Amino acid sequence: MLSSRNLRTISKRLPSNATTLVSSQSKNTIKLGSQLRNLSYKSALTTSSASSSLLRNTVRSNVKFQPTLAFVRLNSQVVKVPDMAESLTEGTLREFNKQIGDFVEQDETIATIETDKIDVEVNAPFSGTIKEFLAQPEDTVEVGQDLLKIEPGEAPAGGAGAAAPKDEAPKEEAKKDDEAPKEQPKKEEAPKKEEPKKESKPAPKKEESKPTQQSQETTSFTKFPRTESRVKMNRMRTRIAERLKESQNTAASLTTFNEVDMSSVMDLRKLYKDEIIKKNDIKFGFMGLFSKAATLAMKDLPSVNGAIEGDQLVYRDYVDISIAVATPKGLVTPVVRNAESLSVLEIEQEIVNLGKKARDGKLTLEDMAGGTFTISNGGVFGSLYGTPIINLPQTAVLGLHGVKERPVVVNGQIVSRPMMYLALTYDHRMLDGREAVTFLKTVKELIEDPRKMLLF
Repeated sequence: MLSSRNLRTISKRLPSNATTLVSSQSKNTIKLGSQLRNLSYKSALTTSSASSSLLRNTVRSNVKFQPTLAFVRLNSQVVKVPDMAESLTEGTLREFNKQIGDFVEQDETIATIETDKIDVEVNAPFSGTIKEFLAQPEDTVEVGQDLLKIEPGEAPAGGAGAAAPKDEAPKEEAKKDDEAPKEQPKKEEAPKKEEPKKESKPAPKKEESKPTQQSQETTSFTKFPRTESRVKMNRMRTRIAERLKESQNTAASLTTFNEVDMSSVMDLRKLYKDEIIKKNDIKFGFMGLFSKAATLAMKDLPSVNGAIEGDQLVYRDYVDISIAVATPKGLVTPVVRNAESLSVLEIEQEIVNLGKKARDGKLTLEDMAGGTFTISNGGVFGSLYGTPIINLPQTAVLGLHGVKERPVVVNGQIVSRPMMYLALTYDHRMLDGREAVTFLKTVKELIEDPRKMLLF
């Protein structure tokens, strides 16, 4: 017999959108006093609590209960590849963060798509259980393409994807071992009579072949491991390779060099380093000073900050500096906006923030969009000298290198000074040699005497 309490319990377990309880055989509403057999429910689009009242009002408390409850679940919904940016229409599916059968919460990361610039995380639009993957890792997926199916609903009892107890398998194996027939003791066999062994003639000895000179060379050549591996280029590395080659094939690249005495800058750092750390919580580096010096030098030489678009020369009254940052996946160039309007410390703060986001893999497309001039600091890795490559469609890139104590002549005397080589690679189609050399010379003078920056 089914009690009223049991009926109430069943009604509470029905989904909120179940409106009618019917017999799966007759398709009729259950009548008073009828037996509960082969029940299912009809889903409604709107949430309703009518299922609870229907059970309590249409079924007596003393009916016989012989049910096979079959609940019709909500249909799975397709999750599509989200919009990434105006310039990005496709990417490579790197991985799924969940497995089929796992329960995911709303906004939980379920997949990662690798693009030319950043990794895009795909989040669950609603809570539910993953039912099917519609793409595989390493597949190229486009915006709006079907990615996976999720069945909406609450987390299953006992946690998502609860596995069966692991103890069952060993128990079953133990039962099989118990049921296996026990081995009966073997009967002792009668000892066999040993027949006298016939003396065998010794086999003729073979002469050992002496290794030839060729075999000795082969042995010495292969005595060390000689392994190699092949790894598919990720989309970022592929895009970097394409962009660098495009730059070499498009721009009329030329590099001019100079060297700068870093004594004044290093004295300035020593003087204010602790105070800056205390007030701004950042280290006083070189990048902020060089960025500011570059923006000031561009006031008289706007072509350095310009670009070529078709048959037109573009000049800008703002400076967006791209800062080259090395990451495990490749080189990225986040942008410091309107550097001409920022102070040295404000630029330094922006560089620190962007560098941290780059290393943590949290850069957005907006962080890297645009850029009118690039600064690359190879000195942090120990570079002494080098020629950077232009970041198209920009016109020039400034390369900084390591600071080394070198003997220089000052007022007729040979002294040791901390020196840095500077390299400016520029597009000769936009910039003449005079402008490029003058720009680099101005940057050198501003760094050697930072007080001049106050005069601009």
